[in-house]
Amino acid sequence: MLIVLQSVLNQEQLGASRQLLSEGTFKDGRHSAGLQASRHKNNQEFSANDQQTSALNNLVMGALISHPVYLNAGLPRRVAAPYYCRYLSGMAYGSHIDDPIMGQGDRYRCDIAITIFLSGPDEYQGGELDIETEFGSQRVKLEAGDAVMYPASSRHSVNKVTSGERLVAVTWMQSLVRESDKRGLLYQLYLAKESLRKSDPDAEATQRVDQSYVNLVRMWSCP
Repeated sequence: MLIVLQSVLNQEQLGASRQLLSEGTFKDGRHSAGLQASRHKNNQEFSANDQQTSALNNLVMGALISHPVYLNAGLPRRVAAPYYCRYLSGMAYGSHIDDPIMGQGDRYRCDIAITIFLSGPDEYQGGELDIETEFGSQRVKLEAGDAVMYPASSRHSVNKVTSGERLVAVTWMQSLVRESDKRGLLYQLYLAKESLRKSDPDAEATQRVDQSYVNLVRMWSCP
């Protein structure tokens, strides 16, 4: 399931993020890709001292992990430190699937990929995130501060940037619920539950939907 998260970062947070990115350097992004994906990857990744990186992560990830859609659609168990990627004119990332297991030492299963857009669609041409779904290819190019979540098992690519600069933060999540279709059902049930709780909180139907949601999470979640 592909889900858009609106306004993960506000304008002040975006400005601070962009300022921190301007204070570091960018290096060839292929070093962080798996063997297969590195053949298709042509971008740059942020490189800075620990203090700059920590400040950037606290800002960007602090906003992401408090976003209600992230919490309720993803049901996160673990989340990775992000990569901050830059695409200049001529750069792209060919079609690939993310590695199933990521991390060094304390490794984690990669269930969901997340892209947070740090530059707006008017700042670059091309550069759409192209995600293959059961309903066909979906092209995603969001406003600065918005994000998209999608199954890491999906084949996806970044189209060639023809002008300007595309800045994004990319991270991955291990969910408490492993299967994408179950996460999708739970999120739809969560939305229905919240709607009923606002419109008729004391109704028997509301209580039944709430109980069903809670117990399905209990049934389907894994350690």
